[in-house]
Amino acid sequence: MKPAILTIMIFSFLHSFLGAQPLELGAPAPAVQAVTDEGESIDFGKELASGTVLVFFYPKAMTGGCTKQACSLRDAWDELSDRDVRIFGVSSDKAATQAEFRSKHSLPFTLIADTEGTVCDAFGKGRWSRHAYIFQDGVLVWRDLSASTSKQAADVLAALDQI
Repeated sequence: MKPAILTIMIFSFLHSFLGAQPLELGAPAPAVQAVTDEGESIDFGKELASGTVLVFFYPKAMTGGCTKQACSLRDAWDELSDRDVRIFGVSSDKAATQAEFRSKHSLPFTLIADTEGTVCDAFGKGRWSRHAYIFQDGVLVWRDLSASTSKQAADVLAALDQI
């Protein structure tokens, strides 16, 4: 194999594994199309443009840490709803898997099936990393680049208290 081709392959692998630079505080919400657990297309730019929105990323539905992360937000749903926070969970799973995950754990928020990595790329995150972002009126006001599993809701609520 030619060195140039090998270099391109290594760079491509590292980029897809590690991702680009994460969104910086003050950045506008990414204007990217996404597919929900119901198979519907949504415009993330529009969804994040008004109010307070949490976007959390998890590596894979139906796994231990990811289930704890999603369920911690489910368990804090009433308090988050009282604060008018909308939530989107994102992983690379297919829409059918996301729908099963949502149903199995009674998750009251929309899950995004990012099978092509479009949303991950727009946020500048690697496929297997766990992140969380809060947007207010389309502007990133908080981020956690090593998001917790069972403490995700507590971390988000603490962040909301300080914003």
